[in-house]
Amino acid sequence: MVLPFLSLYIDQLGDFTDSFVQTWSGWIFGITFVTAFIFSPIWGRIGDRYGRKNILIMSAVGLAVSVLLMGFVATVWQLFLLRLFMGIFTGFIPMSQALISTQTPKETAGQVLGTLQTGSITGSLLGPMLGGWIADHIGYATTFQLVSITVALSAVIVFLGISEERVEKEGVNEKTSYNSKEVLSHILTHPVLLIVMVISLFVQVAHFSIQPILSLFVGNLHGPENLALFSGIAFSAAGLGNLLMAKRWGRLSDRKGYIKILIFLLFMAGIVYLPAAFVTNIWQLVILRFLLGISIGGIIPVRTAYIRQEAPLAMQGEVLGYNTSLRFLGNIIGPAMGGLLSGAFGFSAVFFVTSTLLISCGFLLLITKQRHPKSVTQTASY
Repeated sequence: MVLPFLSLYIDQLGDFTDSFVQTWSGWIFGITFVTAFIFSPIWGRIGDRYGRKNILIMSAVGLAVSVLLMGFVATVWQLFLLRLFMGIFTGFIPMSQALISTQTPKETAGQVLGTLQTGSITGSLLGPMLGGWIADHIGYATTFQLVSITVALSAVIVFLGISEERVEKEGVNEKTSYNSKEVLSHILTHPVLLIVMVISLFVQVAHFSIQPILSLFVGNLHGPENLALFSGIAFSAAGLGNLLMAKRWGRLSDRKGYIKILIFLLFMAGIVYLPAAFVTNIWQLVILRFLLGISIGGIIPVRTAYIRQEAPLAMQGEVLGYNTSLRFLGNIIGPAMGGLLSGAFGFSAVFFVTSTLLISCGFLLLITKQRHPKSVTQTASY
């Protein structure tokens, strides 16, 4: 709800130049993920040991308080510090992935995680349009307060609606607990798993490079009229494509292989990102964002399902925590990179760089798959 107008909110905090707003949009958007990068493996390890329901509740409450206070800031630095604090609790969706992953059979993990992705993306689809509409009509500060109430409601739903079943191992040879050294050793000795996790970093860099400046790009194409609303539509177009295909990609990957589908999706995302550098009106951008959402929509559930396959049950929370940390590191680098590139070379440079990055990731995973074919064998339901 707040992403479409975050840069606009920064702009109304003072009399700033366009370059200042673009650069600080990147930093304020990305700074949340600095603390998230640090805390994700910690939360994952705690979840492996004590369960994940309580962590989900803590995450929702922390997010609600952070967002509530953002509606009262008077300076850019106050907003920056609150986004930094918010990162401690930013991990609700990854932790829910870990919760569902550990209670899902390996052979259907892609489809089930795709269903989860559908749920989260429905929020991503409705949120930007709703947030943009509310911001246009009643202001940015009130929108932050409404978002806070929504997130707090999530904590109540988790508390009342979830009963977590503890499953410690799936086979007689599996251990019921692993130390951090053993977890890292497992990741490093499985090359395809390691590359999939590294690619998580670069996918997030590519995907988030345009996020904090998208509303500015929309303004450049469409003009100032109803800017927050049209920014919301541009954000939501990717969410719609994601919503329509996430579960289908997950089901297909269960049958055809997670790595094969990941490679295809990386190439597809890189190809559809490039033409956005040449758009001349808002609706061309919306169509390309929709196609991007179709491709990006499968990457998260398919990637998580592969980790579900390759990591023993008792370490999955921590492995997913490290993967989430790499994603959050990408969320730090991406917005900052996008802001700096657009400020120095214009909006088109962001699309050129991100397209190249995604296609390069596709080639990297393809080469790794060919060098280590045994690492991509999976037990699937046909």
